[in-house]
Amino acid sequence: MSSILFNHVNKTYGKDKKPVVKDFNLRVEEKEFIVLVGPSGCGKSTTLRMLAGLEDISDGEIFINDQKVNDLPPKNRDIAMVFQSYALYPNMSIYENIAFGLRLRKVPKSEIDLAVKRAARVLEIENYLDRKPRQLSGGQRQRVALGRAIVREPKVFLMDEPLSNLDAKLRVQMRTEIIRLQKQLGVTTIYVTHDQTEAMTMGDRIVVMNDGIVQQVDTPERIYNAPVNRFVASFVGSPPMNFIEGKLSEDTHRLYFETRRFKLELPGGKVLPHLQRYIGKSITLGIRAENISIEQIVFDAYPNSVFQGIHRFSELMGADRFIYVQIGNEQDVVVRINPRYHFQPQQQIKLAIDMNKALFFDPNSGVCVG
Repeated sequence: MSSILFNHVNKTYGKDKKPVVKDFNLRVEEKEFIVLVGPSGCGKSTTLRMLAGLEDISDGEIFINDQKVNDLPPKNRDIAMVFQSYALYPNMSIYENIAFGLRLRKVPKSEIDLAVKRAARVLEIENYLDRKPRQLSGGQRQRVALGRAIVREPKVFLMDEPLSNLDAKLRVQMRTEIIRLQKQLGVTTIYVTHDQTEAMTMGDRIVVMNDGIVQQVDTPERIYNAPVNRFVASFVGSPPMNFIEGKLSEDTHRLYFETRRFKLELPGGKVLPHLQRYIGKSITLGIRAENISIEQIVFDAYPNSVFQGIHRFSELMGADRFIYVQIGNEQDVVVRINPRYHFQPQQQIKLAIDMNKALFFDPNSGVCVG
């Protein structure tokens, strides 16, 4: 198995040296499943391609098992890559597609046969080995692409948005397959996606990127519950975190978050030194949709966290309903509620924020300050 180290890696393009990846630092442990996630153009695929040797590094170092690989050709890095396009040879059978890389390496025929059939058994495509790619579904073709990677028994798997071409149901199924496969084989894996749901459900750790810069590296739970800045808080989570602009005030040794329409008391645990400097100043409150309640029992328990808004519309999401509530002239919050509740457009609604779950962000830098 292999560990990977990115040490101050940069990538620039063109005569003007336009930065695409900026000072990328990351250590990936053996057998770890790391997900790079971020919006299109953030540099995640470029980072993967630099590791694979398909892109030159402008500056910095990459190590695989403590061996510097900056100048090592892709074929000598012992890496298998699965792309968004399956890249299967249409005129070859599934067996031949899976065996192709081994034949290039002049592996004995008997060993190739064992490796192909073993991979096919793991991926449950044993009955399709004599078929051509056009005779398979998208999910089956993706399994073939995975099989071609598995038979090489590489040190590292690299996956660049491998599920993007699949429908929603197949994506869920293949996510489960890839996780099972990675745990079974114990191969260090780096997976690139723009889909934060994939990132949250698959990664041991997540690397959130934006504009070529790593924003946060952490477990899915901490990425969701303890984002380091407003970008991470808004990018990860569905629906995105709500942000409410206001200021902090103090009254008889209690802190309050207030807007022109309401005033919410912070619980004792939130009276922190780094929030004191925002008293009388602007600050942004962040709160997840599930941490805003419409239940009377919550209003009774936290009377100083209650405010009102106007229901604009709702979305039924099966087990949940998302309601969009106007709390200011041009500001809505999204609330996740039980679908048994129904509200009419323009109906006034009482809400309560669980202030123990509230986060606060600097309005200028976007950094989480409490």
